[in-house]
Amino acid sequence: MISLVTGGCGFIGSHIVDRLLTEGHTVRVIDNYTTGRPQNLDHQKENPNLTVYHMDIRNREEIEPIFEGVDYVFHLAALADIVPSIQKPWEYYSSNVLGTYNVCECARYAKVKKLVYSASSSCYGIPDSYPTDEKAEIRPQYPYALTKRLGEETVLHWGQVYDLPVVTLRLFNVYGTRSRTSGTYGAVFGVFLAQKLAGQPFTVVGTGEQTRDFTYVTDVADAFYTAAMSDVVNETFNVGSGGTYSVNRLCELLGGEVTHIPKRPGEPDCTFADTTKIEKVLGWKAKVSLEEGVQKILENIDYWKEAPVWTPDSIQDATKDWFKYLGKEG
Repeated sequence: MISLVTGGCGFIGSHIVDRLLTEGHTVRVIDNYTTGRPQNLDHQKENPNLTVYHMDIRNREEIEPIFEGVDYVFHLAALADIVPSIQKPWEYYSSNVLGTYNVCECARYAKVKKLVYSASSSCYGIPDSYPTDEKAEIRPQYPYALTKRLGEETVLHWGQVYDLPVVTLRLFNVYGTRSRTSGTYGAVFGVFLAQKLAGQPFTVVGTGEQTRDFTYVTDVADAFYTAAMSDVVNETFNVGSGGTYSVNRLCELLGGEVTHIPKRPGEPDCTFADTTKIEKVLGWKAKVSLEEGVQKILENIDYWKEAPVWTPDSIQDATKDWFKYLGKEG
């Protein structure tokens, strides 16, 4: 089998690459290194079954030859984070929507067996019910969420119109080794781990009682592989841990002092995936508990030693556009 992973040098993508190589696949990676790190695949660089192409999915002519002969496409290349999506919406639209269009077209003409798309649970916005199932209303709160949703719509539409075999997976709060260490203020684990290494307090938003469906990255990689190898097409599945955990509980597991910063508009008090559908249809279920996952991270915490250390003041400055654009009433 030949598999192609877009964004394969990234956090989740690199774990999918590992899984595919373990399963005996020949793997091609496309990554422009905007958020991905080539070092995430250093441990595989001598593997003759892996080829990495430094390319951008926004350039269809460049990437199209890489799809020749490919059986499975795992599409993870995207820009992430909330604040920069507010500040630079075109960058997000061109990457997450038009880039996804290019990937769909390349996959269609290559006649791949399956395209699995990395969708985002942020499409649900602030849901009405928890756990949240796949039929919940779609309510993107910021451009990142919108562009990931539009990418998902594109993938599903190509499945409907062009018979491209597709599955989209809506990921909930993925964490684990190799999560991003640089760039803009973003995911809680990267922020907290750098603060822990620097001996600084964890910057907890609001009371810290808000909960998140923290899902370990190897479980997510397993969901992608399971979806690809199944006969299921043209379906959307939530991928979550089966639970929801408070930020305060995360701080307890990481161990450290806490300081509180203001609650932010557009953020749900809870994320919690209803995983009934994926368990029933694909037989997939998360295996790694939060306690086990945090322990794995702490064993590899040096990975985050070069990450920026965020403080309440620098976070306030970095998120001012968040409050400006998302904090409007009505």
